[in-house]
Amino acid sequence: MSLVPPYIEALRPYEPGRSAEDVRREFNLDRVVKLASNENPLGPSPLAVEAIGDRLQTLHLYPRGGAALREVLAAEHGVSAKNVIVGSGSDGIIANIVRTFLGDHDEILTTEAAFGGFQIIARSRGVPYRTVPYLNWHYDLSALADAVNEHTKIIYLANPNNPTGTIFSRHEFEAFYRHIPERVLIILDEAYFEYAKDNPRYPDSMHYRHDNVITLRTFSKVYGLAGARIGYGFAHERLIGNLLKVKLAFEPSSLAEVAGIAALRDKAFLHRSLELNARSMQLLSAGLTERGYAAVQSEANFMMIDMKTPEAAAAMSNGLLKRGVIIRPLAGFGLPHCVRISAGTMEDTGFCLHAMDQVAEDEEFSLLWAGWRRASRRPLALAC
Repeated sequence: MSLVPPYIEALRPYEPGRSAEDVRREFNLDRVVKLASNENPLGPSPLAVEAIGDRLQTLHLYPRGGAALREVLAAEHGVSAKNVIVGSGSDGIIANIVRTFLGDHDEILTTEAAFGGFQIIARSRGVPYRTVPYLNWHYDLSALADAVNEHTKIIYLANPNNPTGTIFSRHEFEAFYRHIPERVLIILDEAYFEYAKDNPRYPDSMHYRHDNVITLRTFSKVYGLAGARIGYGFAHERLIGNLLKVKLAFEPSSLAEVAGIAALRDKAFLHRSLELNARSMQLLSAGLTERGYAAVQSEANFMMIDMKTPEAAAAMSNGLLKRGVIIRPLAGFGLPHCVRISAGTMEDTGFCLHAMDQVAEDEEFSLLWAGWRRASRRPLALAC
């Protein structure tokens, strides 16, 4: 008998995006722009950095499991601290959800090519992991509802979705929810909530609570604290109470906690981040459309491009790397023909678009792209 369960042996570890320093060394480049991991191009909240500095002298003390941050988040959203959980990123909370609620005979249900971190966590439990296809790069909520069976225990939804950037409305969610049994737990991952919240079609799940829904959010994106690993969630106190039984006792770290509290106060930084993202996304969207790439309309801080073939996606990713632009190939998500580009500063986004023009002139890429267009026998789609 193998020491390692077969469902663990079959997993591929999560592959983080290449670092700028690695690419700079490999290709001997002066400038490298990382647009692969949906990070805030402004860096972290200055108030968060200051708070971390102030707390450094108490690193010999154990943290209190996020108690202070839970109170702040509860006050911010008008709920009880008993309805709030914090952890090492929203994916850390997802791992605790899987540990807490999944039994040996349960199943997980989500869309194909869901967030890669969720896929790994979910498959590590060794229970059936079922998916339904996208519908025009959106969650097909009707098909997901129809796919629920007596073994379905967790349904994972991301709104906006990573890697597509698409959203579903409150009406669409409520229509889906009417078909979901109360025994089924819905994870509603809103990691990119801040970028989409002003869209009138986007539903803030804190305005329509359900006892079997756990809403997850993060400080990693708009607040610029990806390196601190701090996420949070809201749910019925019975669900939170059981999650608290299995989470690591001293998670999150004291530095992450004070950074999160300070970042919530930094409304000026939040405004600057959202304003820059709106301008950069507009530049990126227009630039991709002008160049004839099939970019999916996104409500987050990134855009996904369907390059039509795995070979074209790899050629674009590798060609950009050689020119100092790191983007995200999506083979690890289950979309080998797609790539994802994060919105950077205006300068970085412009640099990326210029580098894409250079890649388009490469013989390898141009032959692949021309071959696909001949095979498709239709004009190149400008957008999905």
